[in-house]
Amino acid sequence: MRILLIFFLLLHFSANAQIINAQHCGYDFTSYLVIDVHEKGKKENIKNLRITIIDSSGNEVINKNNRWSWVNNNKPLLFTPNYKLNKAGEKVSDNDPEGKWFFPFAKDNYLLSIVNTFVTDNFSVKIEDIDGEENGGQFETQVIQLYPFNMYILCSSENERQAQQFGPRTNRPVEVILERKK
Repeated sequence: MRILLIFFLLLHFSANAQIINAQHCGYDFTSYLVIDVHEKGKKENIKNLRITIIDSSGNEVINKNNRWSWVNNNKPLLFTPNYKLNKAGEKVSDNDPEGKWFFPFAKDNYLLSIVNTFVTDNFSVKIEDIDGEENGGQFETQVIQLYPFNMYILCSSENERQAQQFGPRTNRPVEVILERKK
């Protein structure tokens, strides 16, 4: 009887310890795609581009019922530029040396929040220059295939699971070099 009581007490405390110490982070179930778009021989990102996720037919992917992202329900999956904040939490210019990137891992790049179950192999990224000369030139449209290692999975338990499935994470932006239209 005493052994049975000790067994149940150990089982109870073990279960409580697992629940109490369960790891959670603010980005559970969320990953990011980060795109570094620049011209050959230059390091600075090209501004004012339209970067979207497309399917195998070339159609923009719509985030129906938040299937692919927790934000922008029923809208196209559209990348946005990262931005800087001051100490008060207000947006500031990218040139502000006191500002800190909202997503430090993305620096001065484009990013898109997606769910961890996003199937990258089924999609590509389409990069279009929609403002013409305003960003320094008219650039050719480019389509890039996505792969699982392109995802930034931010919470470690998911990160470890993905590493076992796909190999180690690179957590580097997808580098895209655009060429000017001729």
